[in-house]
Amino acid sequence: MYEPIRTKSVHTMAEPAGYPHRSREEELDIQLAGHLSALLAVTDELALDEAAERVAAQIARLRGAPPVRHAGLSGAEPKALHQRAHTLAGRALVVAAARADTTAAVLAAERMDAHAAVLDAFRLVGAH
Repeated sequence: MYEPIRTKSVHTMAEPAGYPHRSREEELDIQLAGHLSALLAVTDELALDEAAERVAAQIARLRGAPPVRHAGLSGAEPKALHQRAHTLAGRALVVAAARADTTAAVLAAERMDAHAAVLDAFRLVGAH
């Protein structure tokens, strides 16, 4: 009844030669390491040494090498830095959950809680 298709579909994507392909897992690793690296920079600026070392250890695990540490200071107010760190930890938590990385997810959740507590303290002090 129907004649079989004898040519390639025009809708098939051509494979570019030499184009590197990454798996979803690799992409999530890259995203998570990026969010954790940004969190590390803020954590270093806040001088939270123990937390910074824990974040750096996760980055090293994901990348296979220790991270480059933050060299300069932004001069931002501590409240703004804690807000930024809370946001970055939240992003890291979402990606860690997507890749089912329990260790990174727990660390990100702990950092979110720590920064949320500091932000609550800022709100209480500002309310008086």
